Formats: sequence, structure tokens, C-alpha cells
Amino acid sequence: MKKILLTLSAIATLGFAANAQTEKGKFLLGGQISYEGTSIKDSDDKFNSFSILPAAGYFVADNIAVGTAIGYGWSQSEEVDLKNTESTFILAPFGRMYANNYGPVKFFGQLSVPMAWGSLEANDEKQASVASYGVELAPGIAYFPTSNIGLEFKVRGLYFNNSSVTDEATDVKETVNSYGLNVNSLAPTVGVTFHF
Repeated sequence: MKKILLTLSAIATLGFAANAQTEKGKFLLGGQISYEGTSIKDSDDKFNSFSILPAAGYFVADNIAVGTAIGYGWSQSEEVDLKNTESTFILAPFGRMYANNYGPVKFFGQLSVPMAWGSLEANDEKQASVASYGVELAPGIAYFPTSNIGLEFKVRGLYFNNSSVTDEATDVKETVNSYGLNVNSLAPTVGVTFHF
């Protein structure tokens, strides 16, 4: 009987701890860091990219958080006599809603508006200005193993993005729209958030 009471007490404590982390007035911290590199064997051609995007949010109501991510993105491709470099400032405000359930596991949906502005250089000379505006609706699941840490699994979901490149010399603007639905449960993004 003692073991059953201890087990029920532990489950209730875990449930309260997970629910307490999404209460009004709490904060969440997280973010994203990525690096990718590609090189071609027997060639000088290569590609590298890096981005860092810390994020912070505030629970304006139980299970509803708003916040933003602010960061930097950089990519560079090198061929025989050409080096293209793109650097961008990134801003991504978001709203997140958790399911109103008890226990250490919570489903959530996140609406974000990623934006980026920067420049494109060829051999260290500015060639164009770049801008990007988008909207994403992403589902996910969070597991709270402790009262301050959430382990998250999220897919990209439904998205739309408008990107433009404006040539510095001619002022000609090229715009590309991309959209889709990406719900690959076998390749989610995995993250850690801190709640306090």
C-alpha cells in the first residue's frame, strides 16, 4: 500500500510540475544553433552555413506564451574564382499554445513569423540586399522530466515564405515565394527549453 501511495504521489508531483511550467507569469528560454558544411572530393568547391537564434517567451495566460527569437545567419559558397557570402539579421516573433492537460507530456502549436534582412557579397564586395518574410504553423510535443526543463519534438508544419534579392547596381528586385506542408514525424527538430 505504501508503494502505491508513493507512486501516485510521484505521478501527481510530475503532473503538477509540468503544469506549473506553463502557468501565467512564467518564462521560457530556448533557441536554435545550426551548422552545415559540404565539400566536393577532388575539387575546391565547398559550402558552409551557420546560424544562431536564441529565443525567449513569457506566459501571458496559462498555457499561452508569446516571445521572439533574435539571431544571425551566415552562409558561404566557394568555387574556383568566386566566393559568395550571405549574412542576415533574423527576427522571429512567435506565439505558442500548450494543450490544457496534466502530466509531464504536453502537445503544443506554435505560430511564428520569421523575418531576415541582410546582404549578399561576391568576392567581398556587396552585390545585393536580401530580405525574407514568412509565417509558420508548427505542431510539437514537450516532455518535462523536471520542473525547469522541457524536451521538445517539433515538425515544421505549414509554412509560407517570401524572399527577395535586390541588385545593388541595377536596383532590380527578384522575388521568390515558397510554401508547403512538412510534417515528417521521422525527422523532427529536437530541442530543450528552460522554464522558470
